[in-house]
Amino acid sequence: MAHQKHAKLSRPSLGQYARNEWAILGTPCGKIKQLAFELVNRMSADYQIAYIDADHKSADQEAETGRDPSSAMTHGAGMELTDKITHARVEFAAMPNEHQQKAWFRSQDLVLINGNHFPGQQQIAIVNPKKPLDRKLHKLTDVGLILLSDGVGELPDFLKAHVKEMGNIPVLSAGDLDGIEAFLRQEMAERLPLIKGLVLAGGRSTRMRQDKGLLKYHGKAQRIYAYEMIEGLGLDAYMSCREDQLSELTDKFRTIPDQFLGLGPFGGILSAFREDPNAAWLVIACDLPFLSSRTLTHLLENRNSSRLATTYQSPHDQWPEPLITLWEPRAYPVLLEFLSRGYSCPRKVLINSEIELLQAPVDKELANVNHPEEYEAAMTSLQKER
Repeated sequence: MAHQKHAKLSRPSLGQYARNEWAILGTPCGKIKQLAFELVNRMSADYQIAYIDADHKSADQEAETGRDPSSAMTHGAGMELTDKITHARVEFAAMPNEHQQKAWFRSQDLVLINGNHFPGQQQIAIVNPKKPLDRKLHKLTDVGLILLSDGVGELPDFLKAHVKEMGNIPVLSAGDLDGIEAFLRQEMAERLPLIKGLVLAGGRSTRMRQDKGLLKYHGKAQRIYAYEMIEGLGLDAYMSCREDQLSELTDKFRTIPDQFLGLGPFGGILSAFREDPNAAWLVIACDLPFLSSRTLTHLLENRNSSRLATTYQSPHDQWPEPLITLWEPRAYPVLLEFLSRGYSCPRKVLINSEIELLQAPVDKELANVNHPEEYEAAMTSLQKER
């Protein structure tokens, strides 16, 4: 067996910049920018959209006109951040590499790219005699949409020969903005990350002095009750656990053993993303005896996939409740970044990120139980409700 030097990890499905990116090419750059801006105007209320282009002014031209003398870049700075009041601008002295670019654009739902200058995972090819595509066929690696400029009635033979499954690719007029927008919205809907459920059952329960996941509030161990509640929502459920718990769980449940040790729930969430970095993870703790499928359904129905996470506001302290949260795939690198800075609190990540914060239908359902006296009180309350 060949030696494997590095761990085999599941990788997120990303393009050059983001999960959803489209390089537009085959027409003059001004036309590409115009189309991109029209699409941004139409779709930015629902999606976070980025646009990538090149400055056509050469270095010699810039030297002739002179850079802004108030800019630190003029004096040799490697990076400059400017608050422009309506927006912020960041400049770098050197072009960032592929990995740095992915970090910048991870918060974006959609990236539109001037494909005349930069590659994109998928392409929108525009047939325009003024900018023929025959010299750019190497850039057409995964064409999803073809646009015909004014006066063009059919596809050129070289394009038919190059693009696979041409019959399955929609062809629209370049001026059909409604059709182009509808195409992109459909693509975004079809690529919405799948949701999986995770029950955090790997804690040591030191305050309770017995395993909280084994407490029977509803006639069965709470970890099983929570697992079945997630399955009842039509989701694949997984049990987050310690290695020493596997023998008692693997025959009955899908399990994800902790790979990030000593981090509590933070490590369980990271381990789930390591298992599947392309899924959104609905995470619930096993110490929530009042939690119902109604509250989880409300969370799912109000999901905002453009945010890092969708969660509830805790009625206890008004902060986000990290252990009844739907974490989007974009949360994975953010969680790792916080860990690299010495933070292992998922709530701190939520507080310092763009999230969808909801009010719970019933505040009591967010109550967690950590101490023996709280357990007794919860049992008494549940018995009264039956």
